[in-house]
Amino acid sequence: MKDLGTDPKQKAILKSAWTAFATYGFRKTSMDDIARGAGMSRPALYLHYRNKEDIFRSLAQYYYDDAAECVAEALSCDGPVAEVLAGAFKAQGGGIVEAMLTSPHGMELLDAGTTTAPDIAQDGEARLRGLYADWLAAQAEAGRVHLPGPPDAVAATMTAALKGIKSSAPGYGEYQQRVAQLAKLIGGGLQAG
Repeated sequence: MKDLGTDPKQKAILKSAWTAFATYGFRKTSMDDIARGAGMSRPALYLHYRNKEDIFRSLAQYYYDDAAECVAEALSCDGPVAEVLAGAFKAQGGGIVEAMLTSPHGMELLDAGTTTAPDIAQDGEARLRGLYADWLAAQAEAGRVHLPGPPDAVAATMTAALKGIKSSAPGYGEYQQRVAQLAKLIGGGLQAG
């Protein structure tokens, strides 16, 4: 995981929580597991977070903040449309998706995101759609792509496809292959003559 903030205690808690969630699953992880991994007592952990749901929400927010930053950076690159999309799709997945899809508890963690942090997921997905829509609009205006509909609708289709791949891929290797294939399909379809 990239930098989780400047507060060393906060960073230790979130790293420990992520390790515990990936190792034991969301339901079986306890506040004791997280505190122990962060090198603090359980009462000290409660000074920072009310419960593991609160910690998970912080991790979800971190994921979407990081994904938006990485996607924006990838979309700012020059190159063929399919290559730029491949870079953005890869950036959106990041290390957290790899950790989820290599964990035996990956599907549980994906489900926990939709039940524990639905507002964060909804806002994060909207932010990612917005980044893709803005990029698509700029590319269409520059004559680099032909859009089969409004930029917002095309971006919504792209992000829905990425979510579908994430939730259906049997492993991280397959996820990477499918995301790369999606970028080629969409990029090839959008590329202006």
